[in-house]
Amino acid sequence: MRSVNLHLKVLIFLLISLGLGSIAYERYVLQIPFTDREVENLWTIDAKITFDVPRESSVSTKFYIPASYNQYTKFSESLITDKQYGQVLEEDEVGNKVAHYSIRRTKGPETIYYRLALSPNFGGTEKPAETIGTTYRESIPMEGAAKVAADALVSDIRATSSNTLSFISEAIRRVNDIDNANVALLLKGDDSVKNRYAVAELLLSQAHIPVQRVNTLELKPSVDQPTQIWLRSYIETSNRDKDSNRNITTGKWYYFNLTDGSVGLPKNAIIWWVGDDPLVTVNNGLKPKVSFSVTDKELTAISLAQANNAESSDFLAYSLYSLPISIQYGYELMLMIPFGVLVILLVRNVIGIQTLGTFTPVLIALAFRETGLAFGIAFFTIITSVGLLVRSYLEHLKLQMLSRLSVVLTFVIIMIAVLSIFSYKMGFAQGLAIGLFPMVILTMTIERLSITWEERGAGNVLKISMGTLVASSLAYLLMEIPEFVYFVFTFPGVLLVLAGFMLMMGRYRGYRLTELKRFKAMLKEEK
Repeated sequence: MRSVNLHLKVLIFLLISLGLGSIAYERYVLQIPFTDREVENLWTIDAKITFDVPRESSVSTKFYIPASYNQYTKFSESLITDKQYGQVLEEDEVGNKVAHYSIRRTKGPETIYYRLALSPNFGGTEKPAETIGTTYRESIPMEGAAKVAADALVSDIRATSSNTLSFISEAIRRVNDIDNANVALLLKGDDSVKNRYAVAELLLSQAHIPVQRVNTLELKPSVDQPTQIWLRSYIETSNRDKDSNRNITTGKWYYFNLTDGSVGLPKNAIIWWVGDDPLVTVNNGLKPKVSFSVTDKELTAISLAQANNAESSDFLAYSLYSLPISIQYGYELMLMIPFGVLVILLVRNVIGIQTLGTFTPVLIALAFRETGLAFGIAFFTIITSVGLLVRSYLEHLKLQMLSRLSVVLTFVIIMIAVLSIFSYKMGFAQGLAIGLFPMVILTMTIERLSITWEERGAGNVLKISMGTLVASSLAYLLMEIPEFVYFVFTFPGVLLVLAGFMLMMGRYRGYRLTELKRFKAMLKEEK
């Protein structure tokens, strides 16, 4: 017996652990929301590329597009143009994604739109591996006054920094101090972000620190959104491994704001391309220009996850959301049946209400989902009442059970058809859904109620019928909660938790609530 108890406890623990683990994985790894009412912004970026072709010729355009999306997932990507441009994608040596758009013959002003839609990362998208950078570079040659000014600045920066990270931040802060005579000399009157990056790169090269220019786009609604220049550097750190007692060197890219030297890209910024090359170059085209427009709109979070599942997550691609919509509806109903059974289990074993079996109330509750609770109770009452009268009459004919059930089933179908016609003529559309009532179950219900009437009397039949309707109504109310239906359909691992709870209820031997009245007198005697 002890081994059986241990077996049961281990089984319950495994089921609940697997169920909760599945839910936690979907929520915190795949970022699937707990409710379908959560909304997120879908960002749409339109990069408008314009240039002029002076004479008819073939044209090829080189345009950088994002290779990664920071905290976001690619929702869609498209090329919009009124001409048939070919497209070839490649990756360069620093990890940039380059799009080549070409056409054999064109002339005059040309416009190409590159559209990118980004959503919050619900799909657990596999991010591309970042390239490994270098940690040493040769100094940029300098001479004269510029050399003296750069050496003085590097010396001051080194005195106020403790490592490569703080050295780069301090160098950027110094470059932004235009009142400093040495900085003013190097800036040469141009304090633009592009020139401040050039001076920062110049100073850092004197300390043999390699850096790269990073061009980002901020996600905020705007008509003409400019790109922003950041600086990044690959920095290695050494940590001692306790097991091998050896130093392990790891490297990471760090991103620096060229305004204040702060570290880390903001969440709403995406890297468009890395390097000093222009964003767009056109072969046989003049005056190339790129302008960005950014818009956002709200979508339900699960719709974003659904749209991303096919290409972003194997887990979601094989979830119930990958099924056709019509099939999904059937599974929504099916997955709610165990929770209807749970309600019946609690009603019978904990509260003590008598019902016609376990599954009959659940099937009636499913029918209530189509007819509505009030109409469903009315239809059930009418059909069972007429069925009991028919069954009582047939009893006097001394028929065999199979023939008796066949006749009752026939009258049940007739009653369903009649009620549907009358309710429809009276303007109640719910009557058309009465055909979803499980006819065989109703027939067996009538048969069982009739036998109970003969054995225990009409009072017991009324008690069981009321208990069945109460249990069915409670199951219906639970299975009709939209948020709960969404949660169970999206996180089916909760069924494992439910199974574990049902196993625990299988060992429940306590009093039912309705029995408290029966044993009230005994409690008084004990006092």
